[in-house]
Amino acid sequence: MKKGNKYGIHRVIEPKGVLPQPANKIDNNMDEIFDNEILIDVQTLNVDSASFTQIEEQAGGDKEKIAQIMLDIVAKQGKHRNPVTGSGGMLLGTVEKIGDALIGKTDLKVGDKIATLVSLSLTPLRIDKVKDIRPDIDQVDIDGKAILFESGIYAKIPNDMPENLALSALDVAGAPAQTAKLVKPGDTVLIIGAGGKSGMLCSYEAKKRAGVTGKVIGMCHSERSTNRLKDLDLCDHVFGADATQPVAILEKIEELTNGEMCDVVINNVNITDTEMTSILSTKDNGMVYFFSMATSFTKAALGAEGVGKDVNMIVGNGYTKGHAEITLQILRESEKIRKVFTELYA
Repeated sequence: MKKGNKYGIHRVIEPKGVLPQPANKIDNNMDEIFDNEILIDVQTLNVDSASFTQIEEQAGGDKEKIAQIMLDIVAKQGKHRNPVTGSGGMLLGTVEKIGDALIGKTDLKVGDKIATLVSLSLTPLRIDKVKDIRPDIDQVDIDGKAILFESGIYAKIPNDMPENLALSALDVAGAPAQTAKLVKPGDTVLIIGAGGKSGMLCSYEAKKRAGVTGKVIGMCHSERSTNRLKDLDLCDHVFGADATQPVAILEKIEELTNGEMCDVVINNVNITDTEMTSILSTKDNGMVYFFSMATSFTKAALGAEGVGKDVNMIVGNGYTKGHAEITLQILRESEKIRKVFTELYA
């Protein structure tokens, strides 16, 4: 086997000298793998929410057009990086082959079912056939192959829950795990998009970490997600609002916090123009965590400056140590969340 680079630079076609994620094209030839790669037989692509929403809108909701857009992206780039959003997703598959240099260095073996925890925007991918598209949960079943680099992270699919349930939760594992790191006892926390997949997990983790002296506020978009979050009883206050309307939400948060605003704001929504809602809801020296890939960090930085807000802003990193374990544990601890996730995603 040919010797490969830890970060997959050997797969980059153009431009040379960059990493696979920003590369315009990477090599997705699966006939021969490098010595530090893992070949995966792919079953399901869990497309990033912002990416799938954009593709679905471009296709006018037509499944055949969605499939063709995805096939075209992979044919052009050798990976699934949405050219509009720049984001990808992750995948579920079975380990088919392990490079010679990784034997004895990985806990994986041929036949293991895994979810990759690195973005499809850097993963060499070949789609042979699109078998099914589930727009309500951003999942696409395919026949295809993918490569996990030596530096790539993954989670073995646990035996105590269905594959699609685990995949849906692991897709957003960075959000609740980062919430666990950021929220302290007594904090007032706002979860924007709290009724969605990552939002529900973040709400649970925020309430757990803020404790009885803290306060968790959940903001949802639709009546359906608002009612769902209320039924889960994860937040102290739940309300529905348009996250692109910062002034109206500022007034609501002032009301709910007696003008003190929030220590931590977690933004999980998959639409644009929600930066100022997050910033205005945060107290000075507070923390805003932008998990959403629809975030414009230019808008966030200049917007905070424009309103004189001294807040700390964190780029949503899909990885933090222990994120898979933390997220799957939520599904084990909360029967209510597991039931909702099973109904919606499994």
